[in-house]
Amino acid sequence: MTSEVHSVLLVSKDSKISSLISTMLAAPLFELNLCSDFNEARRLAKERSFNIVIVDSGDGGDTDLAVDISDSLSTILLMAPAEHFDQISYSVEGYGILTITKPFDPFYFYNMIKIAIAVQYKVQVLSSQTVKLKVKMEEIRLVNRAKMLLMQNLSMTEQEAHRYLEKEAMDRGMKRTAIAEDVIRTYG
Repeated sequence: MTSEVHSVLLVSKDSKISSLISTMLAAPLFELNLCSDFNEARRLAKERSFNIVIVDSGDGGDTDLAVDISDSLSTILLMAPAEHFDQISYSVEGYGILTITKPFDPFYFYNMIKIAIAVQYKVQVLSSQTVKLKVKMEEIRLVNRAKMLLMQNLSMTEQEAHRYLEKEAMDRGMKRTAIAEDVIRTYG
């Protein structure tokens, strides 16, 4: 683990659980935000990104919050009563939610936090790669559209249009996408 501060949102109506977790996830390694209201937690999760969200499902019925925010980049830990653990775990695992039993052993809980941190690092890397791929796909789409417009309006072949965009970018010291945008403005 690095010395990065991990933002954690803990959602629990049980003050004992909140107190125990607060002592385990202390500063400077963790920035812990406590919330006892599930609607308030939904609002917080929409307003801000947390590395880890820990949701105490109470008697096992309060799993909606975890599912609702599962599309965020947060790693979600859902605490479920031991007697309902298998059923709850099975119902939320498809959303990428990690489930732990309660009551929990502090050592086991801290190891789950370490797993959540590792998952969070992986999510951040994959998210970054996804953004890069989206940008690259947009650049390709833009250049292809410009080539198509050059082919239609100036009767160029695809190779000639490609060469034109490359040469203009080099000659003018601009990115190929900027040249493609100029072509689209001109002929689109």
